[in-house]
Amino acid sequence: MTKGRPENPHALSVADVAVRLETDPEAGLSHRDVGQRLSAHGPNQLRRQKTKSSLAILAHQFSSVIVWLLAAAALMSFLLGDIAEGGAIIVVLLLNGAIGFFTELRAARSMEALMRIAEIKTRVRRDGQQRMIDAHGLVPGDVVILEAGDVVTADLRISRASNLQVDESVLTGESVPVLKAETATDREAVLGDRTSMAFKGTAITQGTGEGLVVATGMATEIGRISDLVQSAQSEAAPLERRLDRLGHRLVWLTFVLAVLTISAGILRGHDVVAMIQTGVALAVAAVPEGLPVVATLSLARGMWRMARRNAVITRLSSVETLGATTVILTDKTGTLTENRMTVVGYLVEGRDVGPEGHGEGHILKAGDARLDPDEDKALGWAIRIGALCTNAELGDGGEDGHAGDPMELALLQAAVQAGLSRSELLKDFPEIREHAFDPAIRMMATVHEDGDRFLIAVKGAPEAVIDSAKYGLGPDGPRPLDAASRKAWKDRSSKAAQAGNRLLGLAMQQTESGEADPYAGLTLVGLVCLNDPVRGDVPPAIRASRAAGVRVIMLTGDHADTAAAIARQAGLGDGDLSVIEGHDISGIDPDAISEETRQRVLSADVFARVAPETKLVLVSIFQKAGHVVAMTGDGVNDAPALKQADIGIAMGKRGTQVAQEAAHMVLRDDRFATIISAMRQGRVIFDNIRKFVVYLMSCNVSEVLVVGLAVGIGLPMPLLPLQILFLNLVTDVFPAFALGLGRGDGEVMRKPPRDPKEQILDRARWRLIAVLGALITVATLGAFLLALTWLALAPAAAVTVAFLTLALAQLWNVFNMRDADAGLISNDVTRNAYVWGAIVLCLGLIGFAVGLPTLANLLGLPWPGPQGLALAAVASLVPLVLGQAWLAFTRPRKR
Repeated sequence: MTKGRPENPHALSVADVAVRLETDPEAGLSHRDVGQRLSAHGPNQLRRQKTKSSLAILAHQFSSVIVWLLAAAALMSFLLGDIAEGGAIIVVLLLNGAIGFFTELRAARSMEALMRIAEIKTRVRRDGQQRMIDAHGLVPGDVVILEAGDVVTADLRISRASNLQVDESVLTGESVPVLKAETATDREAVLGDRTSMAFKGTAITQGTGEGLVVATGMATEIGRISDLVQSAQSEAAPLERRLDRLGHRLVWLTFVLAVLTISAGILRGHDVVAMIQTGVALAVAAVPEGLPVVATLSLARGMWRMARRNAVITRLSSVETLGATTVILTDKTGTLTENRMTVVGYLVEGRDVGPEGHGEGHILKAGDARLDPDEDKALGWAIRIGALCTNAELGDGGEDGHAGDPMELALLQAAVQAGLSRSELLKDFPEIREHAFDPAIRMMATVHEDGDRFLIAVKGAPEAVIDSAKYGLGPDGPRPLDAASRKAWKDRSSKAAQAGNRLLGLAMQQTESGEADPYAGLTLVGLVCLNDPVRGDVPPAIRASRAAGVRVIMLTGDHADTAAAIARQAGLGDGDLSVIEGHDISGIDPDAISEETRQRVLSADVFARVAPETKLVLVSIFQKAGHVVAMTGDGVNDAPALKQADIGIAMGKRGTQVAQEAAHMVLRDDRFATIISAMRQGRVIFDNIRKFVVYLMSCNVSEVLVVGLAVGIGLPMPLLPLQILFLNLVTDVFPAFALGLGRGDGEVMRKPPRDPKEQILDRARWRLIAVLGALITVATLGAFLLALTWLALAPAAAVTVAFLTLALAQLWNVFNMRDADAGLISNDVTRNAYVWGAIVLCLGLIGFAVGLPTLANLLGLPWPGPQGLALAAVASLVPLVLGQAWLAFTRPRKR
């Protein structure tokens, strides 16, 4: 069977669409049907934007002004008949291009792979069973289960709807959600009026429903206008933009230096052509053109490390922002807790009922008396209501077969343990309608046949259910609820919440009509207590965040007493907890908030009974106070706050697709500790980039100063253009790469967050660049002068001494990149295996440059003799020793 999209499915009845698709809305497709249709229609994917081709990446390596300057120098060498030097410059160009190409290629492919990690899931019914599948596996005829927070993953003909509302702004531009229904619409209805359809890319904002897949991939409505929705472009991180601006400024600075050097050399009588080539080479050497490449590599490696730790970054700019985060606004359920709800008791009229054991039958007791749900009326109805008023499914009993909200799954499991499984209950009480959870009234209901009458099962927030109920179910049947009874119920609810339990109210009504108002005339059956334990790794993670200067604030929809109990177990607060309830701050304007309220909000540890719209207000208040805010969320209504936050963090397991698409980072394991791990990596990445920027700049400054000062004071040329190019390739690139791959040290999370406006190179780092550049310059020129005077070497051999001194000094300079407050011997640089590998590689290349006759002749490096080698080795250590002394001198003093 390979039927495609039915014509005008919005105008056909559900039955007609099912016939044309040859599918069963109740059972779904079979495994065999799915395979055949997938082969016929292909995966449910829109055409992706073209990835950057290898050829384009290669061309990019030769598109900069710097490369063209080098090419001009090579051309000039060829024109002057210096074939060897011109060829060598071309080789350097090719080597630099190769390094840049493979680095950028790997980074680009890494980014593409990271985007593939966060594939969207969708819930379908196949072979009569609900299951979660990758959305790209959907085929025409599939039955898709919809609920609030889902992104619609194919074009669907609605087959069942309960208060189902869809945000279709991505297609129509209309921000008001559209109410959907099973009823067919007019054949000529425009897209926005096709209320019987749900389209790929739109978002479910409220209610539940089901739909038959009528089109997938490029055959969907959004596929036809995919150029409008595939507008995501590769984003340049602020960090990369700052590096780019730094590079452009250096171009002009080094151009001026090159002109001055050329002029001074010509005035001193040096060969004009040689001085022009030297000036060009100096310009290239002084500009760290490898910065963007190394930055991209560092960011990509860091993102992969985060991904391996279950934190998928969806926006490159978020990597650096992570390290500057000062406040984390975190959900409780599933992030601080295990999201493993279990029923720990029922509160029914006159008594508390707790669990005993895990088998079927007599598992509940009040005090020491065992209770049988079949004989205890109130308890039996409480268990039944919990199992009936749900859209969760336990599946085949294994955890992989579970589908639905953890609280609803816990209610189903409790019913199974009591011998009242949902499947058996539905035989006695067939479900005919569902009233989806309404955030405004905080309740949901299901309608069931009960003989010749109807049973309405209701569950929701305890206060909402208690306030809506007119009766309470006692041992002798329903009795009216008065004000005193309501207060007693609320007091019991509050007491249970103070023990860290989450509560749901359970109610029912029996009516003559299935169309009756589901929330009128309710009989309160009882309250169910559920517990979700705090994850074991949360308290240590919160302690780590506190040590890093990052506040953790809990946001929850729970009762204040429940929230406070969980917060204490998690380790929040420094003593007495400050808890604010959502109604105290709902509706406030962040721009017009009083100073007293602002300070109260900023000092709070827990916000209870928080509505999603209040989260957006809280994010704004903290941002206006100067904080860099990370916020977690999982619901569709969390999306605005996730976008507003500096770092929006969505849950990968239980998060809605809308939330995941709005977020900057997705936690594949939903664990709070993963946020702290990612934050550490963000700090490490920024520190690494700072290190290799300082390293490259100090090395390049020394090259400029060595030649510039020598020419300026009338010394012979200590370095030749080709030697400078060789050094630029060897001592700049590999150690810088190694620094960019560092894993950081143990102190990175014991420091306060950095100011997000802080420049890569602050005043202290500019001083360090100047000091280290000057030390390398003095050592190189000093060795050069000693070789000429003390050792009486020929000028060519003295140049070799200067070359070796500069090359080795720049290699040892990598150890000056340790933090000033880190240990002298054991620090993040010395523990970086890539650094030692880079040093070994560079020493080998330098040895080849001097020891291989062919290469030595090409570079103009005659053998300097044992004394010259010893002089270069000793002189190269001077910048290392004095650089370490400078770090010790500038080390922050402990108070």
